[in-house]
Amino acid sequence: MNPETLKNRRDASTHDALEEGHELLLDFYKLQSLESNQPGVVPVIVQNADTGEVLILAYVTAEALERSMSQGIAIFYSTSRKELWIKGATSGDYLDLAEIRINCEQNSLLYLVRPRKGGVCHTRDASGSTRPSCFYRRLSLETSAEASERPGSEAEDSQKELPISLQQASSQLPWHDS
Repeated sequence: MNPETLKNRRDASTHDALEEGHELLLDFYKLQSLESNQPGVVPVIVQNADTGEVLILAYVTAEALERSMSQGIAIFYSTSRKELWIKGATSGDYLDLAEIRINCEQNSLLYLVRPRKGGVCHTRDASGSTRPSCFYRRLSLETSAEASERPGSEAEDSQKELPISLQQASSQLPWHDS
């Protein structure tokens, strides 16, 4: 699939289709789409300090990082709303900072956090509970038939497996040669 087709399909999708759907609509142009008048950002991986589970991938500006450090909670920069985002300010699902790490090239961060409540993602599962991680879907590394025949492969709502194989997924990537 060419990059323009993929972008048009993402743009036409609803939030429900992106957040709960079964179609692969990865945003390979997220960083390219940031407007030049936005402040500089670096990605931050957010991980539960106690369990090691990856919770969120977000972005921080220098101001968001400074405020996170001074307040002891995760504060990000929303690239869509173009403003600081205090995680938990609306939901109460604050993320208390345990540690901040910098990667080897100093172009990304890792926040080790302790969620105050348990919910992290803004989406909800089938029972209406806030999900504990934004990474609640998996791409199958096998064909769909193999995955469904494998014992114990029934995915729970908290970890849904998209009904798409690795071969199908790679055919949808912008650099795939048909």
